[in-house]
Amino acid sequence: MRLRIGYVPLCDAAPVILARELGYARDEGIDLDLSAEPSWATLRDRLALGHLDGAHMLAPLALASALGLSGPPSDLTVALPLSLNGNAITFSNALSEAVRDEGGESEDWRAIARAFARVAAARRSAGKPVTIGIVHPFSCHAYQVRLFAQAGGLDPANLRTVVVPPQHGVEALSRGLVDGFCAGAPWNGVALAAGVGRVVVLGSEIAPDAPEKVLAVSARVGEARAPLVRAIARAGLWCADPDHRDELVHHLQRRARVDPELSGVARAFEQSAEDRTGRWLGHLRLGAEAQIATPERLAWLLEQMHAAGQIEDGFAWEAAARALYGLDS
Repeated sequence: MRLRIGYVPLCDAAPVILARELGYARDEGIDLDLSAEPSWATLRDRLALGHLDGAHMLAPLALASALGLSGPPSDLTVALPLSLNGNAITFSNALSEAVRDEGGESEDWRAIARAFARVAAARRSAGKPVTIGIVHPFSCHAYQVRLFAQAGGLDPANLRTVVVPPQHGVEALSRGLVDGFCAGAPWNGVALAAGVGRVVVLGSEIAPDAPEKVLAVSARVGEARAPLVRAIARAGLWCADPDHRDELVHHLQRRARVDPELSGVARAFEQSAEDRTGRWLGHLRLGAEAQIATPERLAWLLEQMHAAGQIEDGFAWEAAARALYGLDS
């Protein structure tokens, strides 16, 4: 069976990409076609409209799409969690210096948040609110920016947030279109390497082990769902093995001939081999632990969606979300 799976060029797309590159999908009788998408909104719409059979997808966006909160009505379900962590908040050099001048030169991210809050409040009073890029309103990135602001005592309403696809965050920062952005690996590292920004806090520091990406699958795939999940889960385990890092980089570089933006993804995995703390990848976690769908992680997502005013509180939302994750059986 031939299936078309979408992804956005990020490090946590590796299990989807490697399921094809390593032949795991073919082992399951699936011809896997990969489609690099320019934004999360485009990926969401193409999955809902039947142009994709499944996708590497933001966990909150998968819920929002399936629950009719974002984009066209969708018949998707969450077939497999893919990753935890991986995000970071990057400031422009100018904003970073302003935060440091306010006492934000610290390894304590909460101290940085407090200094940032003072800068943002002053900018707001002057009629020039700080602008932060997020990848989509239904994303852990948006929630982590809000939690960062609140930790510093800043009302998130005093920030201006705009949607910037992750692979365009560095350009938006260098052109002064945003003062900072929150994105997944490798794009914070790319901004740092390019000298246009500084990573100020990891998403894993704000919300440890936040559920990040999932494999969302359309009901149209029918009986192919189970072998697809087996192939991608197997690839996720392979990607998580440090002994496979060099080969992972090789496969991503080869795939970059089709999707050039994957060159940055490959370089991020190379860098992480030197950075034993995993900070370059935002403490991205793939593999067995990341692939577990837990009620606690789902409850955290719903809590953040509610805090952001995206859903109302109530049992009906929880029940629908549990069904999408297969947690009601």
